[in-house]
Amino acid sequence: MLTRQWQSLLGLACRARMTISGEEQVIQSIRAKKAFAVIMANDASDRTKKTISNKCNYYDVPLLTVDNREVLGRAIGQPERVLVAVTDQGFGQRMIALLDQSTRG
Repeated sequence: MLTRQWQSLLGLACRARMTISGEEQVIQSIRAKKAFAVIMANDASDRTKKTISNKCNYYDVPLLTVDNREVLGRAIGQPERVLVAVTDQGFGQRMIALLDQSTRG
């Protein structure tokens, strides 16, 4: 149930043009302090995980993880995505709440 909720919310954010995907674009949004949450697929490369984790820690941006790149891509209407940044505070806070619940539950 929660899986479907975060995917729907991310899809809505994408349609509202409140998301950015792609490693370089996500890093730029983190540096510019436009990212309110970053969602990363668990099957990202070790280099990507380290780079994004370091950037998010340094700029104090919440980093959330999901199962794999297919699930993340499907949520935004793409075949596969490893990284998505949410650039709206409201969407970001709700995404954090939903993904925190799904990892605990």
